[in-house]
Amino acid sequence: MDKQQLLGVIAQQIINDKVTPELAAGATQLVFGDGHPNADIVFIGEAPGKNEDLQGKPFVGAAGKFLNEMLGLIDLKREDVYITNIVKYRPPNNRDPLPEEKKAFLPYLQSQLEVIQPKVLVTLGRHSMNCFLPDLQISQVHGQPKRIKLQLKDNSDTLEVVIMPLFHPAAALYNGSMRQTLIDDFTLIPAIIEKLTITSNA
Repeated sequence: MDKQQLLGVIAQQIINDKVTPELAAGATQLVFGDGHPNADIVFIGEAPGKNEDLQGKPFVGAAGKFLNEMLGLIDLKREDVYITNIVKYRPPNNRDPLPEEKKAFLPYLQSQLEVIQPKVLVTLGRHSMNCFLPDLQISQVHGQPKRIKLQLKDNSDTLEVVIMPLFHPAAALYNGSMRQTLIDDFTLIPAIIEKLTITSNA
């Protein structure tokens, strides 16, 4: 099976395993992920909102437009990266995902990352960052890359990645200064990729 098919299997597993049945009951559909299955960069948000729930794709509302705009600043398109959320069903009224909901979806996110094998994980917002860097405050570490070893689902294997914590694009929509901060942090991504490419080819 190729990577796209393997990702499809994981999406089906979430449905079969009846993950967070209450969320699933209130959602239109599963919002699994979108983009290139061989991407070097995976963007991880928190949970789908209203537009995402209707279209079945992550980051397609106003925050998604801003994300596309920032990708354009570093000469990337959505098709070049992979975009997903920790929680794959829309929480009611766009409330924050609950700790148990994030925990329920984490193994499936790990499986996604195991298939894609990215070099960089860009976490969007504190919920996403805290899944990987639980003890850090986003206000203090945004834009600062952290190299970590990710424990994969079967626990015998690890994936070395660089985590780049960023504020959530939605937060920047209502706050001009945060918007600039996010753009400044975002434009650091190509240098990280370049450095990793040089290291892996050395």
